[in-house]
Amino acid sequence: MNEPLPAAPWARIRKIAAYAALMCAAAAAHADFSGTVVRILDGDTLDVLVDRAPVRVRLAEIDAPEKGQPFDTKARQALADLVFRREVRVTEAGQDRHGRRIGTIFVDGTSANRTMVASGMAWAYRAYLVDRSLIRVEEEARATKRGLWVDSDAQAPWQWRAEKRVASAQ
Repeated sequence: MNEPLPAAPWARIRKIAAYAALMCAAAAAHADFSGTVVRILDGDTLDVLVDRAPVRVRLAEIDAPEKGQPFDTKARQALADLVFRREVRVTEAGQDRHGRRIGTIFVDGTSANRTMVASGMAWAYRAYLVDRSLIRVEEEARATKRGLWVDSDAQAPWQWRAEKRVASAQ
């Protein structure tokens, strides 16, 4: 017979549906995407054209020289040589406080993030590092004096930014 179900199962079904919707929203917030790189801002930030709109992406787990720091132009050019006007896939890892997407950029199946570190154009960014093997990649670039490692006194961008903040506060 067609007796209505008690209220309790419907409440449980609504909770399950709400949880499923929340999980889908969370997954969508960190969805991978593809597009063409249309702008290189510096050695670790670029714009990817997705559905006719640029999406700003900060390369995850690396930190390239800041504008005004030695090797800033070379790092920017190295990233451009890797990805500019190329189709890339972005594996997103979230957003930063500036609203940029954070992600690993793959071109032809190769991580541009890892390539930047291997070529001595960026540091493995210890504060946000998930893939600890990037430290080994950086150490190898440093040992062979690739890229910015020709300078034995190369200063990490996070240290350079901290010094700039202190100087501007005085």
